[in-house]
Amino acid sequence: MNSSRPVPSVDAIRNCLKTVIDPELGDNVLDLGMIPSINVDTLGNVTIEIALTIASCPMRNTIKQNVIDRIEALPDVKSINIKISEMNKAQRANLMQRARQKAQNNPATTSIAPSTKVLAVASGKGGVGKSSLTANIAISLASKGLTIGVLDADIWGFSIPRILGVDGILAAKKKEAGIQIEPINKQVGKGNLKVVSMGFLSSEGEAIMWRGLILKRALQHFIEDVNWGPLDYLLIDMPPGTGDIQMGLSNMLPKTEMLIVTIPAKGAQKVASRAADMARKANLSILGVVENMSYFQCPDGNRYSIFGKGGGEQLSRDIQAPFLGSIPLDPSMAEKSDKGESVIDTDSPLSDPLKYLGEKILQQCPPASYMKSCTAYDLFESILKSDKS
Repeated sequence: MNSSRPVPSVDAIRNCLKTVIDPELGDNVLDLGMIPSINVDTLGNVTIEIALTIASCPMRNTIKQNVIDRIEALPDVKSINIKISEMNKAQRANLMQRARQKAQNNPATTSIAPSTKVLAVASGKGGVGKSSLTANIAISLASKGLTIGVLDADIWGFSIPRILGVDGILAAKKKEAGIQIEPINKQVGKGNLKVVSMGFLSSEGEAIMWRGLILKRALQHFIEDVNWGPLDYLLIDMPPGTGDIQMGLSNMLPKTEMLIVTIPAKGAQKVASRAADMARKANLSILGVVENMSYFQCPDGNRYSIFGKGGGEQLSRDIQAPFLGSIPLDPSMAEKSDKGESVIDTDSPLSDPLKYLGEKILQQCPPASYMKSCTAYDLFESILKSDKS
């Protein structure tokens, strides 16, 4: 009898590791040469070697934990063994050469700082609650004192202004860098939201009949010409599907990580896999999968799986990306969204799962402000200074 069990592929592990970014050097640990070896045995035991610039790197535990968090979220992983090693002189030289070239040859073409974590919330089809999730994730993160940019890239079907309860008109002001658009601000506890949407330029009932290059140009303006200022995260509410906006984003913000939203129904799951396929073909990383509308819970505690079961976890297995959680179906989401209010910190059954999702994002994709400085950065800075002199 064949007793073999499914195990994660090395390629799936490599894809996950591409989302572990050194916040100071601005590149992922895989491309920086910090992962010399990956081994998976027939039982699903994963062994990963992490090579640090120096053994006493202050980020040692942080990098190790980030790697573990990403890999343990993959399906079929039985155990994770991390081996820490120190780079030799040639490996350190290669790492710093790559980092130096990125800094010198790829200057930022957007107003979004390189330290900003860019997270695109995407789906294969409409109607899965992607925009509501984007808005509530933004509020969950901002409530922790972070500054969150929210870009409503669903040019045709914008809904972020209504869901967040913000209005106004985007104004342009003259800055040192030229004329820049000022986002609409909303205070959330000690944090702040900076919001940009076509909803601030057009009424909700007006049709936006743009296609192709015009759509891409609109996104380009929102990315390049907005005075975003310092951000911890930029959340992008993507239009459904795999069209012009998605392809334009991969060119303008190549460090974007995709959060794929689906519902349990098999049809939605299959369509969502196309969004993941598009992301990988565009060399974008996939942060993980969220299953929305997972079940409906009655006041008596009984749960009903209205749209089926397990679609999100199956999608996670199919695309070999972490499963970040399930969000139940509850009328309070629609009621609060229509009023421009959040379900975070209410008695809604959605509150805790959304807070958990926010924590998972912080864990899987921490902003630079959550990371400690590394000795590698000091080394990198010294090389740049010597180059200039």
